[in-house]
Amino acid sequence: MVWGWTKHGDGKHLAPGEVVKPDERLSWPRMVGFGAQHVIAMFGATFVFPIVMGLDPNVAVMMSGVATILFLLIVKGKVPSYLGTSASFVGGVFAIRAAAGGDTAGADAIVTGAILVAGLVLALAGLAIHFLGVEIIHKVFPPVVTGAVVMLIGFGLAYVVADVYWPQDHWVALITMVITFLVIVLFKGFIGRIGVLIGLVAGFVLSWLLDRAAGPVTSVLPGQNLRDAAGNACPVEGTYCVATAFPHDRVDFSGVAKAEWWGLPNFHGPDFRFSAVLLVLPAVIALIAENIGHVKAVGEMTGADVDPYVGRAVVADGVATVVTSAVGGSPTTTYAENIGVMAATRVYSTAAYYIAGVIAIFFGLVPKFGALVAATPGGVLGGVTVILYGMIGLLGAKIWIENRVDFADPVNMVPIGAGIILAIGPVSHFIGGEFILEGIALGTIVVLGGYHLLRAIAGRSLKPARSEAG
Repeated sequence: MVWGWTKHGDGKHLAPGEVVKPDERLSWPRMVGFGAQHVIAMFGATFVFPIVMGLDPNVAVMMSGVATILFLLIVKGKVPSYLGTSASFVGGVFAIRAAAGGDTAGADAIVTGAILVAGLVLALAGLAIHFLGVEIIHKVFPPVVTGAVVMLIGFGLAYVVADVYWPQDHWVALITMVITFLVIVLFKGFIGRIGVLIGLVAGFVLSWLLDRAAGPVTSVLPGQNLRDAAGNACPVEGTYCVATAFPHDRVDFSGVAKAEWWGLPNFHGPDFRFSAVLLVLPAVIALIAENIGHVKAVGEMTGADVDPYVGRAVVADGVATVVTSAVGGSPTTTYAENIGVMAATRVYSTAAYYIAGVIAIFFGLVPKFGALVAATPGGVLGGVTVILYGMIGLLGAKIWIENRVDFADPVNMVPIGAGIILAIGPVSHFIGGEFILEGIALGTIVVLGGYHLLRAIAGRSLKPARSEAG
């Protein structure tokens, strides 16, 4: 169902064990709250990854709302999902920018042109999956692989907590995490279901109060206060030029003061270069796996048969990536953060995602409001994301348990274990020149390719032994 949702019960309460299905909803005020929570959950990564790739974060946030609505329409409202910025393209984008030298504007167009072509390839892959039937998915992505992909999506983001968010304010991160724990577990009604949002707001307020009561915190802010070994200021972060700890307020409203109340973000068109396209195409493999893992996770959580929509989901992500990159936006993917919110709230209504999409578009049109959300301290994001990412990882384990995956079999254990370590590292693998596969993308390829390779080898070597035994 694309439009129209059946009210779940009285629209206010969920009985133990119940979930709000994709075609259901609670009362509209509650759905607005859930939509806002999804925006908050995706905002950090959707804002951070465009900055890492050198793209306009305001365009990324606005177009993530457009992408989410497109996705829901293409999957006919059967697969709840938020489409935020994909991290799988970061390595390829770095390589493109290195080749472009100092031509920032030209590199922006080349980057988005390459991403647009990758989106087209992803959409074509989705069409193949859709028309060849879901059976091919079960063969390529059996439960052992699907569970691993879901786990990689969650645990593969652990470094973001460990290296980026948590070090910015250890104590605020810890307190925010504990508050979120308590709200989710102790409150069973609506309050409990928006525990992530409450934890984030509480952490934000705590940070603001600490600035006034305890003064600035001394920590590293990524990309800021860059110094070399002699203490001299550096223009670009690198091996001999790193961010150093310095005193700063936890909550910085300077960006809010400078931002306009109303206006369009900086759109730009793509530029197509074959050499650049080759650098980002491997990311498509990771996106296919991420989308399949997302759909599988939704099916596991809701108990619904969403396999027939796997192809549509991949097509939808491809189309969304094409649309967003056509105006200078970021590549999209189904978001792990939002799976975590659904797992915590047990509300899978697509109504919440339509609302989230509209709010994200609004953010793009109101730079000042977007700047306020972007002012959320890193320590607060650390306390919230450590819960969300962990829940995603454990959903992968849940798939294994429910499908009774046998890890006594080395064909299951060896590639899965290796892929998870590569993702959690995150380990970087240099392919040649400036092209790098790392983290989730590298781990996904090892899990998928390694499993099928070892399965083929083991199958050939075991057949004669079985015949002799017979």
